[in-house]
Amino acid sequence: MSNVRTKRGTIAILTGGGDVPGLNPAIRAITVRALRDGFRVLGIRRGWAGLIELDGGTGRPDGDCVVELSEEIVNKIGRTGGTFLHTSRTRPSHVPRANVPEHLRDRYSGEMNDLTPEVLSNVGKLGIDVLIPIGGDDTLSYGVRLHKEGVKVVALPKTMDNDVPGTDYCIGFSTCVTRTIEMTHALRTSAGSHERFLVIEVFGRYAGFTALLPTMAGAANRCVIPEHPFDVDRLTELLVADRTTNPSRYSVVLVSEGAKFAGMDEMVYSDQEQDAYGHKKLGGVGDLVAEKLRQLSPRHAGGRRVNTISQRLGYLVRCGDPDALDSIVPMAFGNLAMDLILRGSFGRLVCVRNGRYDDVPVDVVTSRKKSVDVAKHYVADRLRPRYEDFGNKPVFIMTSDY
Repeated sequence: MSNVRTKRGTIAILTGGGDVPGLNPAIRAITVRALRDGFRVLGIRRGWAGLIELDGGTGRPDGDCVVELSEEIVNKIGRTGGTFLHTSRTRPSHVPRANVPEHLRDRYSGEMNDLTPEVLSNVGKLGIDVLIPIGGDDTLSYGVRLHKEGVKVVALPKTMDNDVPGTDYCIGFSTCVTRTIEMTHALRTSAGSHERFLVIEVFGRYAGFTALLPTMAGAANRCVIPEHPFDVDRLTELLVADRTTNPSRYSVVLVSEGAKFAGMDEMVYSDQEQDAYGHKKLGGVGDLVAEKLRQLSPRHAGGRRVNTISQRLGYLVRCGDPDALDSIVPMAFGNLAMDLILRGSFGRLVCVRNGRYDDVPVDVVTSRKKSVDVAKHYVADRLRPRYEDFGNKPVFIMTSDY
């Protein structure tokens, strides 16, 4: 436990959106540093949901929505994946009637409700001086809203896709890339045994970093990314050529979940239901690509059909413990957040900028989208990364946002 008797204020931490390895190390880093610097630390459960589901009548942590954090609590979980505070995709400014907490239904009965007044009230009743949201651009966009409402916010970026504007790196990205490379190499044994095309669907709704970087690292022959609609016949031609020159007679393509066939207006969705941020659940484009490759292969393989193996990696790259980078970066991000708090600098996003730790205004997350610069990093006709001009680039080559 902290031996500091005089508290300097209360810091609250929450995690929102998809889970990634590295969240618990970030929570631990913030908590340990904050306690030793004399702060009280609260963990908000289930992301923004905790601040609308909390019945603020007591003004105290209730255990279900809010928990007081100690070094004993966070030390063990800091070595694990996921988020022990849990998460949700709740958007307090857009809460459907069915999701309004029971104790608020007499006040909010519209089809869509803005519960921001309840969030602000609970922040006040809990005595929260600084709020640290950890999430992607959806979660952090509501952090921007609270910052504009006067809440002191310091934000940390996380997402498997590495698509939060304003930072070269987001918590979870390295583990995602590492796992993608490992699993793709493992699946090669089956592809080679059966002399097939191996089609692997990976994360990436709007940004193709999680397909492009593993391909650059040698995990695949080709990749298709959301930023460039692809011609499936050209992909088939290239994969047949790759397979022909491979002594084991197989070839590999990584497909971003948000990739689109040339001439297709929409991404491929697993269902039409939308989350609180208006996103439909993606899934299935890899299976469509695999089937098209099988159908078109005779055209380029001398009349012979090439069968396919199709695999979605999905939660396999989210689960489990963080890799080395996603253990180190969250530790640094957490301490950088505390540095900002101690300096009285709020409305900031902790970031990596040009290979160095830094911070930028938090409203950068709502200012633009971050995606692969196709002209710089992707050879569209060859459906593969551009292997040149690496001088003065970040470690992850194409992830700089500056």
